[in-house]
Amino acid sequence: MPTYEILRLIWWALLGVLLIGIGVMDGFDLGTAILLPIVGRSDVERRVVINTIEPVWEGNQVWLILGGGAIFAAWPPLYAVAFSGFYLAMLVLLGALILRPVGFAFRSKIDNPTWRGMWDVALVIGGLVPALVFGVAFGNVLQGVPFRFDDTMRMTYTGTLWDLFNPFAVLCGLVSVAMITMHGASYLACKTEGLVQMRAQNAGAFAGMVLIVLFVLGGLWAAQLDFYVLGKFAGPDGPSNPLLKEVTRARGALMDHYSRSPWTLAAPVIAVLAALSTVIMMSVRRARGFAFVTSALAVAGVIATAGLSTFPFLLPSSLDPRSSLTVWDASSSERTLAIMTVATVLILPIVLIYTGWVYRMLRGPVTAESVTGNSHY
Repeated sequence: MPTYEILRLIWWALLGVLLIGIGVMDGFDLGTAILLPIVGRSDVERRVVINTIEPVWEGNQVWLILGGGAIFAAWPPLYAVAFSGFYLAMLVLLGALILRPVGFAFRSKIDNPTWRGMWDVALVIGGLVPALVFGVAFGNVLQGVPFRFDDTMRMTYTGTLWDLFNPFAVLCGLVSVAMITMHGASYLACKTEGLVQMRAQNAGAFAGMVLIVLFVLGGLWAAQLDFYVLGKFAGPDGPSNPLLKEVTRARGALMDHYSRSPWTLAAPVIAVLAALSTVIMMSVRRARGFAFVTSALAVAGVIATAGLSTFPFLLPSSLDPRSSLTVWDASSSERTLAIMTVATVLILPIVLIYTGWVYRMLRGPVTAESVTGNSHY
């Protein structure tokens, strides 16, 4: 079994994999919902759009549950601070996510334009709000969150819900919305035909260009932010206690990671090049599947950029930098991480194989003929 330090690094990497899994797998569900009124102009077209994701959205959301569970088990202080400090934001997020299954369940129960239009709005909200909130959360992590620990490790959070929606965080939220919209459009381009497919291609190309512009602007802005620099640990217990370390803030420190580890530049480069490839491939008839792959790479690149640029910090504290949570002082015990690693090695391949089998069985486009034969679809 790897050492405690290596296990911490492994679970930092696995947390990144899970976040990327959420962005890639649940991302196109959210993006498809955002695009519902844009690519679906008639009731039949909207039913086609909905039926591209209705069989798979629940399975995709498992990645979100896995991410939350992994934070709870592997990084309990991070879970405690994030879910307590972002409590109201979490309620907004959960409320929006609840609209999705309810919308799927009730939209087609009554054949009435007003009724169905109401649930269409609910589905759009269920896609747009989570995409925005996830991005806003990343934006706040990049700036630091106003919390601190006292000598007994009790956490105090001094921020409000509106503080989370500061200008830089909102920009990050818009990056997330553009990214998710592009990814949803690339999925629809593979799963639909005719006018719906054409509109999805156009929307995806536009969202991809917006993503590139906003992502570059966000990077230039982040380069000017005051970020956190990890100093020395105090004593042998320092790496396991958030209060036993030195942390300072310095302008441009966020970009210093790239000068110390040039290989991390691969993440933002992949994000931009993959998004640009998606924009180009959207208009190529035989390359729509490739466009979905490059869109997924763009999602991975954007999320990896945030994670790599902040390492080893998981959640910096703007109120008391010493209380910032890092990979070294926010993890569970060595035995817990070891057990989780063994379980992941055994179970994750099964999840991936089963997911691949499901998508293979559901391959092929959803057509108008396939939904008009049943009024409940």
